[in-house]
Amino acid sequence: MEEKLITVTSTPHIRSKDTIEKIMLDVIIALMPACIAGAYFFGIKAISILLLSVASCVGFELLFQKAVKKPQTVTDLSAVVTGLLLAMNLPVSSPLWMPIVGAFVAIILVKQLFGGLGQNFINPALLARAFLLTSYLPEMTEWTVDGVATVTPLENLKNGVLPVTQDYINALLGTNLGGCIGEVSAVALLLGGIYLILKRVISWRIPVMYLLTVFLLSFVLRRGSGIAPVPFYELITGGLLLGAIFMATDYSTSPITPNGKIIMGIGCGILTVLIRFYGGYPEGVSFAILLMNLAVPLIDRFCKPRVYGVSKKKKQALRGGE
Repeated sequence: MEEKLITVTSTPHIRSKDTIEKIMLDVIIALMPACIAGAYFFGIKAISILLLSVASCVGFELLFQKAVKKPQTVTDLSAVVTGLLLAMNLPVSSPLWMPIVGAFVAIILVKQLFGGLGQNFINPALLARAFLLTSYLPEMTEWTVDGVATVTPLENLKNGVLPVTQDYINALLGTNLGGCIGEVSAVALLLGGIYLILKRVISWRIPVMYLLTVFLLSFVLRRGSGIAPVPFYELITGGLLLGAIFMATDYSTSPITPNGKIIMGIGCGILTVLIRFYGGYPEGVSFAILLMNLAVPLIDRFCKPRVYGVSKKKKQALRGGE
């Protein structure tokens, strides 16, 4: 009689070749064009902020995990990604203590105290930026190009100044443009986004729906200054591309279903335009994404796919009992 051997193992039975390290490395590679552009246009100070931010994030993660006797996870590169994103959201005029403070908020207060990678309910780098912006407003809103004080394109729009052809070229390439270190070159950010989508590290749904929503609303609505709509210029200036591609798509703080991702992108787009057009601050990307991060559990709940064999009525009854 033929014997049949059965091996019983725990789930998951289908495994992916992707690892946290591999995904984070892809994100780092995708961020490199924008980092290089920032270093080229803003000089050695930008490089110092980038390196200090990464070192601070890695250092705080090492120290915290050693202090609480948790396994070391810095080799997964997630702290490096957080450090890069934090630095890219800072102006080059920032004092060197600022990325250190931001790293403490991002790694200790937002990431580690909530359980580490995958347990945080809000984007660490974005919350750190929001903290720095509300706590140190003058330092976070001082923009320089070649050592000369300037204003950002979004500040010009808020003041009723329409862009000319050269402004579009500057925004695409990053030349002679005020802004944060990682947001000035639209082309560099788009290259990184295309890389991540082709590598299937991120879904196209959040960034595409985010950008499409901003484009359409920027075409339909009018800014308080009453200037004519410039929807394409709205897309390529400020932190929109950086936020839509690299922050709104964060695995831990974005929906897991396709429909949920679409809702996330649309919600971010609506909030960004409302803050930009009618708020007191020229930019709205950071706060828009943070607010939508808080809504992610609700989005996931209502976009939960129907279990095979369960009727829609029964599904609604199950939801009501949760």
